[in-house]
Amino acid sequence: MFFYTRYPSSNVLKTFFPDVKFNRCITSQLIKWFSNFREFYYIQMEKFARQAIVDGIREVKDITVSRDSELFRALNMHYNKANDFHVPDRFLEVAEITLHEFYNAISATKDSDPSWKKAIYKVICKLDSDVPEEFKTSSYL
Repeated sequence: MFFYTRYPSSNVLKTFFPDVKFNRCITSQLIKWFSNFREFYYIQMEKFARQAIVDGIREVKDITVSRDSELFRALNMHYNKANDFHVPDRFLEVAEITLHEFYNAISATKDSDPSWKKAIYKVICKLDSDVPEEFKTSSYL
C-alpha cells in the first residue's frame, strides 16, 4: 500500500482493512505504522541525496531511481521483503522526485534550518496515488 500512498487517511485505511475492527487506538496504530514507513523512506532519501553530493554529482537531472538502483533495492527490501508485489512505476517516479527535492534542498544548504524537510513533505504528500481496488480482495487480506 505504501507504494501508492505515503499519507493514507483513516478512511482509506478502513477501506483497505475491512477485517479490522477499528477503534481510536487501532486507527492511531495504523497511522503510526505509516509514519514509521515514511520515516524510513525519508531517511533513505536524505542519505542517498547526501551521498550524491559527496560523489560529486552537480546536476539533479543526473540522479535517477530505477529498478536497478541501490536506493530502489533498499526501499523494496524494506517494504516488500518477499517481493510479493510488483512495485508500480509511479513509485519510482515519486522516489526520484523525492530524491531530487532532498538533493536540491541540501545543495542549497536549506538543511541548516531545523524545519527544512517540511517543504519536501508538502510536495511529496500531493503525489499519492489511488490504491488499486484489488487490494480489497480476499487474496490481499
